[in-house]
Amino acid sequence: MSDKPVSLPRYIAFRYVSAGKRSHLVSFMSIISIFGLALGIAILIIVLSVMNGFDQEMRQNILGIVPHITISSDENLSQAAWDEIESISSQHPDVLSTAPLIQAMGVAATAAGNKGVLINGVDAVAEAETSAIGRFMRSGSIAALQQSKWGIVIGETLATRLAVSVGDKIDLFSPAIGMNPLTPLATFRGFELVGVYKVGSEDLDSNLVMINLAAARALFKIRSPYNALTLRTTDVLQAEKIRVQLDATLPGDVRTQSWTATLGSIYQNIQFSRSIISFMLWLLIGVAAFNLVVSLIMIVRDKRGDIAILRTLGASPATINHIFMWQGCFIGLLGIIVGVSAGILGSLNVSRLAAFIEQRFSIQLLNAEVYPIDFLPSQLNMVDVVLVAFGVLVLSLLATLYPARRAAAIQPAEALRAE
Repeated sequence: MSDKPVSLPRYIAFRYVSAGKRSHLVSFMSIISIFGLALGIAILIIVLSVMNGFDQEMRQNILGIVPHITISSDENLSQAAWDEIESISSQHPDVLSTAPLIQAMGVAATAAGNKGVLINGVDAVAEAETSAIGRFMRSGSIAALQQSKWGIVIGETLATRLAVSVGDKIDLFSPAIGMNPLTPLATFRGFELVGVYKVGSEDLDSNLVMINLAAARALFKIRSPYNALTLRTTDVLQAEKIRVQLDATLPGDVRTQSWTATLGSIYQNIQFSRSIISFMLWLLIGVAAFNLVVSLIMIVRDKRGDIAILRTLGASPATINHIFMWQGCFIGLLGIIVGVSAGILGSLNVSRLAAFIEQRFSIQLLNAEVYPIDFLPSQLNMVDVVLVAFGVLVLSLLATLYPARRAAAIQPAEALRAE
C-alpha cells in the first residue's frame, strides 16, 4: 500500500522555511518574521492575563468584601421599618442576601499612634455568610466578634501603623459627644483585637475596622437597631442598575448607594486600560504581519530563479501562488506556537516574577495608595489564547496574498534573463 503523496506546494514551502546554508536570506527573513509574531502574541497573552487577574481580584476579592449596595438612613428608624425595607429588598430577584450594619466614622488609637477609620458594626454570623472577609484573615477570625462584644477586627496595614497584634487593646473614639457638667468629652471605648485581615487594597487594609453590632450601637449612642442595610447581588456589575430599581420602591427616608460610587472609577479604568492596551498590542502584531509581507516579498525576489525553473517544468501560476501562501502559513503557525507557549509560560509566572523583582531590587511595582491591590495578579483565560491564535493566523493568511500573487505573476523568460 502506497503512502498518500505530499502536496508539491506544501513540500516546497516547508523546504523554504527550513532552508539551511544555501538560503541564508530565506532563513533569516523567516526567523525574523517568526520572532516578530511570537513576541507580539506572547506579550498580548501576558497582558490580557494580567488584566484578567485585576478583574478577578476586583470581582471576587475586593468586591467580595465591599457591599454591592448599601441602604442607609440618618433617621432613627424602628426595627419594624428596617424589616419592611429588608422585605422589599429581598423580593428583588437579583438580591442574594441582606445584612444589618451600623456605619460611622471614628478614630482608632493606641500608644503608638492614631488613625481616622470607617467603623462598621456588623452581625458576625451574617458577615461570615455574605462577605468574603474570612478568606483574607491573617490571624484571628471574624467569628470572634460573636463571642466578644468588645472585640475588633482591623486590616494589616492599620495594625502595623498602630503596632498591635491579636490580643492587644485599641481605643475607638466616636463622634458622639458625652455631656459633662464642666466640658464635653469624647466618647470612646477600649476594644480587644480579635482578628487581622489583609485584602491588598489600601482603602480596606488601612481604613476599615469591624466591631460587634451591639458594641457599635453603644459606642455611637444610636437608638435605632442599625442605620444601614447591606445587599449582595447576583451580578456585581449590575449593582447600579439594581440600586436604581430598588430606589424607586423603597421609602423616601432612606438613601441607596452601590459600590460604583467608591470603586467604580477604578474598575472602569481597569476595563478601559485593558481595551487600549489590547488595541495597541494588536497594532504590534499588525506590524509583525506587515513584516511578514515584506519578508515574503524579499523571499520571492530571492527565489525568482527557482520560480522560473518551476514554471518551465510545468508548474502553473496557481502552484506558485500556493507555495508562498503555504510558506506564510508555516511562518504564522511557527510564530503562533512559539508565541502561545511563551505567553502561557509568562502568564503562569508573571506574578512570581514581579514579586521577585520587588524583593530583589526593593521596589514596589504597584502602590496600594494608587491601585486597588498591591501585587501583580494573573489569570490565564484559554478563550483569550484561542482568539489571539486565531486572529494571528488570519492576519498571516492575509499577509501572504500579495507576495503570493507577485510570485505567481513572474514570467520565466524575464526571470531567467535577469539571473
